[in-house]
Amino acid sequence: MADEIRAEMVANVWKIVAGEGDTVAEGDTLVILESMKMEIPVIAESEGTVSRLAVHEGDVVQEGDLIAVIG
Repeated sequence: MADEIRAEMVANVWKIVAGEGDTVAEGDTLVILESMKMEIPVIAESEGTVSRLAVHEGDVVQEGDLIAVIG
């Protein structure tokens, strides 16, 4: 079953750490968001392979927007 990782707040995508096809473990950083000069890591909630990365560096995400899918 795929695990969808969604934004918890409005923020800018500052840095993408993991790409599509990368294998990740629970707790690995996928993306770093920036909001109000604070860096917020978005972490994998389960282990698996990043099957989809729905953001690019510089994008603005809204609360609930899809960031990645781990399959």
